[in-house]
Amino acid sequence: MKALQVIKDFGAVRALDGVSFTIQPRTVTALLGPNGSGKTTFLRVALGLLEASEGEVLWDGTPYNRLDQPLQHVGAHLDPSNFHPGRTAFNHLWAAAITHGITKARVAEVLEMVGLGGVSKRRVGTFSLGMRQRLGLAFALLGDPQYLVFDEPTNGLDVDGIVWFRNLVQSLVARGKTIIFSSHSMVEVEKLAQNLVIFGKGEVLFQGTLADFNQQYLGDDQSLEDAYLAISHPHQSHTATQ
Repeated sequence: MKALQVIKDFGAVRALDGVSFTIQPRTVTALLGPNGSGKTTFLRVALGLLEASEGEVLWDGTPYNRLDQPLQHVGAHLDPSNFHPGRTAFNHLWAAAITHGITKARVAEVLEMVGLGGVSKRRVGTFSLGMRQRLGLAFALLGDPQYLVFDEPTNGLDVDGIVWFRNLVQSLVARGKTIIFSSHSMVEVEKLAQNLVIFGKGEVLFQGTLADFNQQYLGDDQSLEDAYLAISHPHQSHTATQ
């Protein structure tokens, strides 16, 4: 995936200001940045949910809205509240599957993968936040895509769910998938990501491997969180985590 000088304006407010970076295949990349830094806006532009004011995001050379089979190429889960509360979990996925040539067997398979096979006939309105997160992950996996994009995927998951998510990501990367996720959890970033893209005020402040970031920015008494805060909030002082 390549972002090429992406600019997004909302009236007089510039939410993205010349964002450019490349994500290597078969890796896990974490998008970091404070609230309002542009992470979610960038993901929405990348997935064709917002139109860039300038620039573009390409998935293997093609913008998302021009992909022939988008669900089979890029799977995404951005919002755990984006489900019809009156539909069952199975029917929610089946409605998308029908329009993309995906079988009922695949719907059942991904529900099992995310631990919702036993509640597939329950209405989504009865689900907890963690269960809705799992349903969103199932939707992203539906087309067995090369790219998977998640916005705060562990929000609402309990400890067992977080460990399960880590194992899921590791198994997907082992199968050759490319994972892109945003997070505010330094623990999850350290455990899952090989690459970082740090946003600040609509710009990319750092892009590279986690190892490169640690080498360039971590002091002897600093944590990843300390170094991240120093970059994303350069005019504030931060005490090293003990």
